[in-house]
Amino acid sequence: MCGAKAGGPDLAGIDTAKETIIQGSVTRDGEPVSGYVRLLDDGGEFTAEVPTSATGQFRFFAAPGTWTLRALIPGATAERTVVLAEQGSLAEVAITV
Repeated sequence: MCGAKAGGPDLAGIDTAKETIIQGSVTRDGEPVSGYVRLLDDGGEFTAEVPTSATGQFRFFAAPGTWTLRALIPGATAERTVVLAEQGSLAEVAITV
């Protein structure tokens, strides 16, 4: 088992009531994967990209709405649609490639 905790990075010091947060982790075969995660709007347009941490974790601060996440890692891609991202609510997304 890997040493990564479930979900995204620690939220200490962030006023989550004022933010719309989409976070999670990218794994392959149960292990964290380094790469990039892209945030696409509801029309499929590129909005942002972040690298994953060494433990496969990522975080976006976004506007409320429906978003698609695209994980890009060496040799693979995977997509997940976040059905609901609301201000004051944390959207946790696990992406398996």
